[in-house]
Amino acid sequence: MREHSFSVPLTEQWGEGIVSFEAGSELDLDVRLESVHEGILVTGEAEGEYVGVCGRCLTDIARPVEVEFQELFAYPGEEETDFEVQDDHVDLETLVRDAAVLALPFQPVCQPDCLGLDPVTGERLTESTGTEQVAPIDPRWSALQQITDQDGTAERGAAEKEES
Repeated sequence: MREHSFSVPLTEQWGEGIVSFEAGSELDLDVRLESVHEGILVTGEAEGEYVGVCGRCLTDIARPVEVEFQELFAYPGEEETDFEVQDDHVDLETLVRDAAVLALPFQPVCQPDCLGLDPVTGERLTESTGTEQVAPIDPRWSALQQITDQDGTAERGAAEKEES
C-alpha cells in the first residue's frame, strides 16, 4: 500500500455547463494505492474550485468542491476492463476527471436563497432598489375590475356598511 498527496494543474477546462474547472486551476489529490489479487485498488479524494455563473441571477461564482473516488485498475489479461495497469503505472486522469465533473452542481446558485432576476427590470431581486413593481393584471380577470373600483372607495363603502 502507498499513499500520495499532490497537486495537479489542469491543462484544459473540465466541464461544459455553466460551471466548470478552469484550465490552469489546480486539483489537490490524496490517493491510496493498494495491491490486490486482481490489480491495483485506487481510493482517493480530489479537492478543487469550480467557477461559473449563478443559475438564477447570472453573477460570477467560485466554490470549492470535494469528491471521493475508488476504482480497481486490473492487470492486463483476457477480460476487457475500463481501467488497466499499464507498464506498472495507473493513469488517474480519466478517473479523477469523471468523478470531479460529475460532482459539479447542475443548477449552481450564488446563495441558497437567491431570488434570481426581476423579469421586468432585469435587476437582481436580492439587491432591489426599493421601487415597488405593480404586478400586471391577467386580462382574463379584467371583467372583475368593473365590479370594484381601483382607488379603494368600494372597500370603504363595505367597511361603512359593517359599522352601521
